[in-house]
Order: sequence, then structure tokens, then C-alpha cells
Amino acid sequence: MSAAESGDLTVRSRGNSLKKTTSTDASAPTTGDASSQKPVVENGSTTAQDKKQKQKKEKPQKEKFVGKQEAKQGSGGGSAGGKGKKKMEGAALIGIDVAKEVDFPEWYQQVLLKGDMLDYYDISGCYILKPASQYIWDAIHAWFDIKIRAMGVKNCSFPLFVSEDVLNKEKSHIEGFAAEVAWVTHGGSTKLEKKIAIRPTSETVMYPYYAKWIQSYRDLPLKLNQWNSVVRWEFKHPQPFLRTREFHWQEGHTAHLTKEGADKEVLDILEHYATIYEELLAVPVMRGRKTDKERFAGGLYTTTVEGYIPATGRGIQGGTSHCLGQNFSKMFGITVQDPSAKEGEKKEPLFVWQNSWGLSTRVIGVMVMIHGDNRGLVLPPRVAEVQVAIVPVGITAKTSDDDRELLHKEIVGLAEVLRAVGVRVETDFREGYSPGYKFNDWELKGVPLRLEFGPGESQGHFVTAARRDLPQKESKSTIQITELNTAVPALLEQIQKDLYDRAKKAFDDHHKHITNWSDFVPSLNEKNVCLIPHCLTEECEDQIKDSSKRTAEEQSGVPQDEKAPSMGAKSLCIPFEQPAGIEKGVTKCLNPQCTRTAEAWCMFGRSY
Repeated sequence: MSAAESGDLTVRSRGNSLKKTTSTDASAPTTGDASSQKPVVENGSTTAQDKKQKQKKEKPQKEKFVGKQEAKQGSGGGSAGGKGKKKMEGAALIGIDVAKEVDFPEWYQQVLLKGDMLDYYDISGCYILKPASQYIWDAIHAWFDIKIRAMGVKNCSFPLFVSEDVLNKEKSHIEGFAAEVAWVTHGGSTKLEKKIAIRPTSETVMYPYYAKWIQSYRDLPLKLNQWNSVVRWEFKHPQPFLRTREFHWQEGHTAHLTKEGADKEVLDILEHYATIYEELLAVPVMRGRKTDKERFAGGLYTTTVEGYIPATGRGIQGGTSHCLGQNFSKMFGITVQDPSAKEGEKKEPLFVWQNSWGLSTRVIGVMVMIHGDNRGLVLPPRVAEVQVAIVPVGITAKTSDDDRELLHKEIVGLAEVLRAVGVRVETDFREGYSPGYKFNDWELKGVPLRLEFGPGESQGHFVTAARRDLPQKESKSTIQITELNTAVPALLEQIQKDLYDRAKKAFDDHHKHITNWSDFVPSLNEKNVCLIPHCLTEECEDQIKDSSKRTAEEQSGVPQDEKAPSMGAKSLCIPFEQPAGIEKGVTKCLNPQCTRTAEAWCMFGRSY
């Protein structure tokens, strides 16, 4: 029965109390306890005509998104959701109604929208970050700022506009972004004499001023970072958090006297990125270096942290730290005198060594894809805006106002105990909603821990706890009130650890060492990423991508495209931790079309 058909519903909650919920309350889920899943339709004797009139009068407004067409296309890659989607059996009226394992793009879209993480905007590829997702980004911002300040990095802010002349100064760099640059051509109704680009990244915005500010080796290192948004326009399939026209990120740009100083910083930053994923978001990543084909345009080399999405079997780039070498300093004339020059000695000026590094709100999408389930979001406690929700239970129509008020006061006291030890807690005293409805609302939003407190708990001096990361039947436990201030923080840390451990197991189970080409595509089809012996040449990478795509087409008999799960595999990274098994000059590259020998183990996979 659809929400529009249900009319007035009575939802039976714990304690057999009845709370009336109208059809206009259809903005939250009802997928939790079984007692809350069976609404009883009132006014069963209403005539069909009366019922029809009542439906017409009370039918809720359909949830309306400005980016409607975009929403129909799905969000996570693969086939579009929405059209002909298979709903889960027993799905709630308002909760997630498509299984993650059945229609991942539609599931991803629903989790973000119904979990109150974002909303669509009226420009395709642009999204509104709602408070829950903004909090996560703010938490990452605060943590990372502390780390980079300790490295001597300072925050700054440059304009978002860049002139065409400056943008085109570094040809190989801009060629990597040319198709994605958005241009301002008019000021009001007046056509600009020269069009102005909106930054796709800030190398060419910042480096003319580095040349101005760096006049001596004593001005080095110069380490600046900015938190901003950039625009990259040209793409066909926007995906919230993963592939958007405007996205928020931090971008660091530094200048060093020596390559050694630049190299060290590249790895230090990459380790901070890995820590954000592993310790804040409970997401395992692989540290490595991009191949020459995949490195940053105009850079010397690129290091990366690579994630893995078990539901689709695809890799995803998590964050990159680039050594730009001296390419940009030569283009923009960023030089210093050689500090080894003796007095009166003339030496050629030295071009500085530069780095750039960036991490974006993509991290949120990766986290959601890995931890979310068919009940909605699952948030790691360290980045959850609300870590604990306390829900009153056992209040019935017979409960007196005094007893109700006393119970609420006890709950306020519990919350104060938790806040005193740094737990982010919210008490749910909303009127007109049953406990079961509230349970499911908090589950949909991914709150790590729910505490239930009613007359029984009050008398027994305990709270009933429900973990969001576990199946409902395994999630319940009790905590003595005297232990609340230690047990709850410990439980939140356990949830954080368990989320990471489960994700790490899936990560490890789906990273395969492949030494025979005949095993390569079947392994990809089993949702794995593959470590293969590889020669690291661009030509060979292109052949592998084309061959693996064609093989998938031959096996399925269906033409593949870039969105499809069986798209060709690309190189993801050359892991820093190299397994044994490659003998230089002897071990052959896995690609049967290649005659070269392998240089390293390289990770290949289908990717976002």
C-alpha cells in the first residue's frame, strides 16, 4: 500500500501504546521493530466514495526535486534506478525500498536523500550539502588543519577566477582539464573582451604570485592551503559526492628548495589522507603511486590512496598528493639564488620544487557506499553529528503527565552525563511519533547508537542500547546507568573499530593476485580488483582496458559502456607495499599482447 493510499495510520509501538500518524508524516521510515511495521488502517467501514474523497484531500505532496531527471538516472554508476526498479519485499512505506545488492545506484540515491545528507539543485551535477554531510566535512577539515599546521602549512584564499592567458600558460596541465573548464563570457549583458575561467584547480591561479613572493631561498619552503570549491563542467553522469560539477575540497600548494624536501611532504600528506579514511571514516585504503598514464597532468609523479566499493567491485580514488617537480616553476619563473654560491660567485638560479595535494567531499560518498545498508546510512561515530539518540519508550495513553515529565527529566539527566564525557547526544521528545517511528528515523540517518529509556529501564536503573552497525536481532544490549559515562564511549569506539574491521575484511578478500591472463576478467566479474605483473607503459594499459572490456562483451553478448559494471579495467595504483614474485628482466607482463617484462605489481580494476 502506498503512502498516498494509506490515509490515517495507527502505528503500534513498544508497550502497545498507540500513536496516530497521518499520511503527511510520510517523510520518515518505518522499517525497524516488527511492532512498528504493521500499521492498522482506521475507519475501516468508510465507503469507497468517502475514502476516495479523503485520499484526494489528504494525499501528501509528492517529494519534489529540482534535479528530477538527474535523480532518475541513478547515482552510483551502473544501470539507472527508478525505472522498473525491484522493490524489497516488506519494504517500508517511506524507508529504503530498493536493496543495495539489487539496484546499487537507486539505493545510493535513496540513502543520501532519505538520510538527509543532501538535496538536488536546479543545475545538474550540483548538490546541496545538508547539515549532516557538512558536519562530516567540517570534522575532516578540523582534523586535517591541525595536522598541516604542524607541518608549517598556512591557510589562505585565492580568487575563483583565472584569466585565459594564465590558464593556458602550462599547456600539458590545462589539456588535462580543457573539456571541464567553465567560462564566464558576459558581465551582465556586456560581452567580456576576454573570457574568464572558473578554476578547475588552482595551480595557475596561485603560481604567478609564488614567483612574486619567493625572492630568495630564505623564503622557502612556502606552504599554503585553501579550503574552497572548484568547478569541472564536462561530464554526462553526475553522481552525488563522487562526480559533481562543483565540489568542495582542500588544495595544498607548496614550494621547496630541494626535491628531497618535496618528496617527504608528498608522503606525509598522503599518510594524513589515509588516516582520514581509516581512523575517521573507518574505510581501508591502499597507498600507492599512479602510473605515468594516470598521474596528474603536468606533474612529475602522483601518489594516491585507493578505496574499494564491495557492492560494485569497483575501485575508487580517495585522495592524491602530487610532486609537480620543477615544471610549473619553470613556466612561471619561480626561482631562487643557489644557497651554495660563495660571495661574488655567479651561479644559475634554481627552480623551486613544487607539490600540490587535494582531498574532496568524495570521501563522504565513499564512506556511505561502504558502510550503508538496506536500512539507510551507517555513520562511523567519530564523524557522526549525533552519536547517540535517546528515545523515550513505554509511554501509553494511561501514563500521567507527572510520570511523563519525570521520565523526560531522567532522560535529560542521562544526556547531560553523556555530554559531560564528550558524547554528542540528542534526546527525541518529538510529539505525535511512536517510538518505533523514531527508531527507524534514527536508523535511516545512520546514528551509531540508540538508547531507549522507559518506566522499566527507570525502575531497573539501566538503558536499552541498540547499535546501528549490527543487524537488528544482534544489536540490543543493556547498560547500567552507573556505567553510562564509561560504557557508552567505549561502545562507540567498538562500533568504529568493528566498522573498519568489516570493511577491511571485504577489502582484503577482494584484492587478488593474478598471474594468468585467463583469470583476469573472471576475477573482475567476481567484483575483485587485481594485482598483476605489469610493464607500466601507457600502450599496455590501453590494451588491457580495451581487451578486458571486449572480453566482457564477448562473455555477456551485450555491448558495454563506461557506466556498466563490466567496463574495461584501468590501472589504479602501483602499491607501495610490493609482494614478492617479480624478477626484473624475467617476469613477463601479464598482458598477452605485450612483449615487455614486468616492472612492478600494479593494481587494476573497474573504477569510478
